[in-house]
Amino acid sequence: MSATDSHSHGGNYINCEKGLWSWLTTIDHKRIAIMYFIAIMGFFLMGGLFAILLRLELLTPEPLFMTGDMYNRAMTLHGSIMVFMVIVPGVPALLGNFALPLMIGAKDVAFPKLNLASWYCLMIGAFIAILSLFWGGVDTGWTFYTPYSARSADAVTMVVLGAFVMGFSSILTGLNFIVTIHKLRAPGMTMMKMPLFVWSLYSTAIIQVIATPVLGITLLLLVFERTFGVGIFDASLGGDPVLFQHFFWFYSHPAVYIMIIPAMGIISEVIATFSQKTIFGYRAIAFSSLAISAISFLVWGHHMFVSGQSAFAGSIFSILTMLVGVPTAIKLFNWVSTMYKGRVKLDTPMLYAINFLALFTIGGLTGLFLAAFNIDVHLHDTYFVVAHFHYTMLGGALMGFFAGLFYWFPKMTGKKYNELHGRISAILTFVGFNLTFIPQFIMGSQGMPRRYHTYDGVFAPFHLTSTIGSWIVAAGFIFAIYIMVRDMFKGEDCTEPNPWGSTTLEWTVQSPPIHENFEKIPTVTGRPYEYR
Repeated sequence: MSATDSHSHGGNYINCEKGLWSWLTTIDHKRIAIMYFIAIMGFFLMGGLFAILLRLELLTPEPLFMTGDMYNRAMTLHGSIMVFMVIVPGVPALLGNFALPLMIGAKDVAFPKLNLASWYCLMIGAFIAILSLFWGGVDTGWTFYTPYSARSADAVTMVVLGAFVMGFSSILTGLNFIVTIHKLRAPGMTMMKMPLFVWSLYSTAIIQVIATPVLGITLLLLVFERTFGVGIFDASLGGDPVLFQHFFWFYSHPAVYIMIIPAMGIISEVIATFSQKTIFGYRAIAFSSLAISAISFLVWGHHMFVSGQSAFAGSIFSILTMLVGVPTAIKLFNWVSTMYKGRVKLDTPMLYAINFLALFTIGGLTGLFLAAFNIDVHLHDTYFVVAHFHYTMLGGALMGFFAGLFYWFPKMTGKKYNELHGRISAILTFVGFNLTFIPQFIMGSQGMPRRYHTYDGVFAPFHLTSTIGSWIVAAGFIFAIYIMVRDMFKGEDCTEPNPWGSTTLEWTVQSPPIHENFEKIPTVTGRPYEYR
């Protein structure tokens, strides 16, 4: 992609204003992205800590240091923090906020003040939810299934209200991105000239705007039922607990794609750049993002195969769930085809992208087992589901997230990170991840139920291996965060605007960019990913 743009040197968005207040009141999308980085990394470490505590407790078949209630509370907080505070906002709010306007040649998002409000919604909602720690904790699991959540500890109300407020952050971000993409593209940038990361953010924004209000209403109804005793989901009051599952999964399965589609967009950017090759099947990848977005609204029932729904409904949901594998497979095929005969450079972003390809493929294939009605009855509520979910979310969404962080790190900070250290972190996370979750597939297929803090001794070797693996993957992610924070301040200056030799617009401006992004709005004359 070619563009006309003159580079400015010296001033940038980081040093254009001084003081904490200038950051807390900023409407610069790049500064807001940095604030998201600080918040999300903090939440990630907190959620990861609960995960390590859970795995430590499972080191032995008998209770080690947790009671059953403590285990359930730690499991709930781990799931709630990682889903609502890390993975859902991670790529769109952080990397999307930073890169989207730059990639389409805009000076900011369409609604800068709304953008800042979305950050405050996340902070306020997270604060309310985390306060539940001091009110005895919540032990419902991150899905808040009724009727238990309608009758359990009072802290459930706080966590649910926190998730409700955080939902506004997701809605406002999605609305902002849709308008920005439609109205603020640079002259010459048609929809078919947009980078694939922008396509992925566009597809995700549609889900955010349509699906998130359903979750908000559901959680509000739960709070209303708990507060006023009106029968909505509690059968003892005349409600229907299965209705909660329908509402919850109508949002939460599309939410899986809120987490994964933006990561897929990052993988498209990274693979094209580090293969030094034009992306294979640009239109197919772009439209497959929209296809995944559309199908995601039609598959929620596969979470409810054992809830009593009819065999006919189960068959329909089974077929639709398998159908979502088609656009996903198109992406995987095109990424591998792009790498074929390319000049592949195994720098840190590319290693994380390869991690994504391997791990997400396993996550997707094991999802087909759970999509099959009869097999799911056997595997439901076992560790097989836990492993599948983590291969999709941690192996997919978070690996893509870290690929993007390292990829745009020079542009965001104006610094270079230590390449050897970055590669070590990528290898550690890959090895530790597989060591953690492959044993869980085996345990689940043999009938080990999830959400138990004690278990039969026959599963002890698998849990021991899984716990050791969790320490390794934790070391890899902590090392990656340490590298970025350290080199953000002490790394070598990145003096060139395009250290990777990429072809999209954000690499035509200085590193880090000036406050206005571009001194002159660029005119796009070529297509993205045109390597010569």
